[in-house]
Amino acid sequence: MVIIEVSLLSGFIMTSRSRMSLENTTIVKKIEVKANVVYIYLEKLNDESQTFILQLEQVIQVKNLKPASIKIYDYYQPGGLQISYYSVVGS
Repeated sequence: MVIIEVSLLSGFIMTSRSRMSLENTTIVKKIEVKANVVYIYLEKLNDESQTFILQLEQVIQVKNLKPASIKIYDYYQPGGLQISYYSVVGS
């Protein structure tokens, strides 16, 4: 099982529309939202490219917004952790 762990940007929440869109994807097994982190559980990954789109809604204006992390790892072997960062696009 593969986990995609998305830390939300400060002042943002994931929209319910985004959650429904992800849940309708056959590769997504389960989604959990805890505090400011979204956990997307995948049955497995292969060599095929996958795209996941999370729609976020800003609920609090935050100055000097810092990038947030996206971590991808195997649930059973978390040592192979991959980390990327994302930030706001546009204004």
